[in-house]
Order: sequence, then C-alpha cells, then structure tokens
Amino acid sequence: MTVSFKKDSSRTSVTVGAAAAVAVAAVAAALWNAHKARRAEREHPPAGAFLDVEGVRLHYVERGEGPPVVLLHGNAVMLQDFDGSGLINALAARHRVISFDRPGFGYSERPRDRLWTAAAQAALFMKALKQLDVEQPVVVGHSWGTLAALDMAVQFPADIRGLVLISGYYYPTIRLDAAMSAPLALPIIGDAMRYTLSPVTGRLLIKQSVKAMFSPAATPRSFTDAVPHEMVLRPSQLRAEGEDGTLMVSSAARLKRHYGELRLPIHIFAGAADKVVDVDAHSRRLHRDVPQSSLTVVPDAGHMVHYAAAANIAATVEAVSGADVLEAPLLAATR
Repeated sequence: MTVSFKKDSSRTSVTVGAAAAVAVAAVAAALWNAHKARRAEREHPPAGAFLDVEGVRLHYVERGEGPPVVLLHGNAVMLQDFDGSGLINALAARHRVISFDRPGFGYSERPRDRLWTAAAQAALFMKALKQLDVEQPVVVGHSWGTLAALDMAVQFPADIRGLVLISGYYYPTIRLDAAMSAPLALPIIGDAMRYTLSPVTGRLLIKQSVKAMFSPAATPRSFTDAVPHEMVLRPSQLRAEGEDGTLMVSSAARLKRHYGELRLPIHIFAGAADKVVDVDAHSRRLHRDVPQSSLTVVPDAGHMVHYAAAANIAATVEAVSGADVLEAPLLAATR
C-alpha cells in the first residue's frame, strides 16, 4: 500500500507540474500576443473617421466627390485592401468613395449582442449610409463582402443603384475552412484560442494563405504594405474572421432564395484561377440565376482579382452609377 501511494503521488506531481507549465505558457503567449497587437495598432493607426451606429463604432475612409460608391472588404483583411489594389484611388477620381471596416475588422467594433450575419451587417451599413447622407450608392463587395452587398440589395432594393461583386461566395457548400474557423467563434474556448495559440499558428501559415489568395499571380508588395500581417492576427480580428467563416454558409443559403427577385444591375468579377472560391460553382452560377447580370472572368487571376482588374472594375462602377437602375448596359463577359 505504501509503494502504491508513492507512485500515485508521483503521478499527481507530474500532472500538476505539466498543468502549471501549460498555464504559464498560455499566459506568456497571451501577454506576447497582446503586446504584438498593441504595437501593430501604434504602427498602423486608424486611417479614417468613426461613426456610431446604434452603439456600434464603425471605422470608415471617405475620398473623392461624385456619385457614391461603397466598398465592403472580404474576410482576413480590412478596408485598406482596397487601397492596396488601387481601387479606391481609381474610383475617387470621379466618385464619393466610402470604404468600411466591417464589424470586428480593422478598427470597427463587433459587439456580442447579435449574430453578425450578412443580413445584420447589411442593415448596419444602410443605417451608417443614412447618417452620412449617402443615397443610391453602387455597392462593391469582395469575397465575404459580396454577401453583405447582396443582402443590402435584397433588404433595401430601392436604395441601391447597383452591385459589383468580386470573387464572391454565393451558394452554400461544404467548406473545410469554415469548419476550422468555427472554434474561434465560440465564447470562452474561442477567446482562449485567439489570445494564445491562434496568433502563433497564424504567423506560421499567413504567407502561404496569402499566396493561395493571389495565386497564380505573385503577392504584390502593395498588399503587404496596406494590410500588415500583425493587424489581421490581432485577437479582436481573429474573432471576426472566425465568426464570419462560421456564418458564411448559412448566409449564402438564405440569400440564394432571393437571387431571382433582384432587378438592379449586377456585375460579377472572378479570377479564372481562384483557389478560394470555385468560379463555376459560384460566379458562373450566379450569372445564370440573375438574368440582368454580367460576368467578367479574368484569365490568370486568383481570388484577389481586384488587384489585376482594378481599372476594369472602376470602369464598371462608372457604367452602373451613370445608368438607369433597370437598364444598365451589360459589359461583355470574358470566359
């Protein structure tokens, strides 16, 4: 009996010691990641202004004068992505351009008082635009931002002049990345992960992830300058990325029931070599389901097609903003 007690005591000591070591490592990682996040924010302060929309603090950039254009970015980036692509400058020459950090991204808040579905984000942006006295904008969405853009058109069809959709995810499919991001969206468990392990693994994987987004093109320096890695790896933004990834499929499932109802001009852009969203299953299918849409598939371009086709996208926005809502000219599709 005495020998057995000593063995059990030894095992308990090892277990307690291991648990203590893990706890210390977790605390150290959390402190380091918080330090990295604060440093990133010091080095990259807010680029624009803030707007309080029903208790949500939204960060946005506004440039130029003329017919209004709203830009909604995708997941894992922030509004500066449109700066890096040159799209903001291309549009601001003749338009009033408003680019939002979507909730939880960049410097916009993401309160936990609601699920930030595409519908919730669309409603928030429409209220923000009302505060800014913006009427009948052309809404440009990239990737996840296309879901919010479509929901703005579904909920408020009379208030949107047209849509320009880039590399969008439009139909529910099985997504491994959505399943992998789900834990980050969970309270407590997700919070612990995004303050400890997730930023560390993110630093190991981010170069490959960005490479896949731009493939087959090389990652341009303008992107890495505009969207610094440490800004997108902050714990606050990781929560937004995880939640958006989790809500993506359900948002697309709800929206697809309304595509046949859309009557405003819709122009779809996609990269022929997109490795993130299948062009046939999404962009070409949406083009078939929306009769008044046009489709431009850019050869040798990937998911970040707005870097390869900024001038073409800007010209399309110009065509939509100057056209009658129901009779916009359709651009020739490139297949």
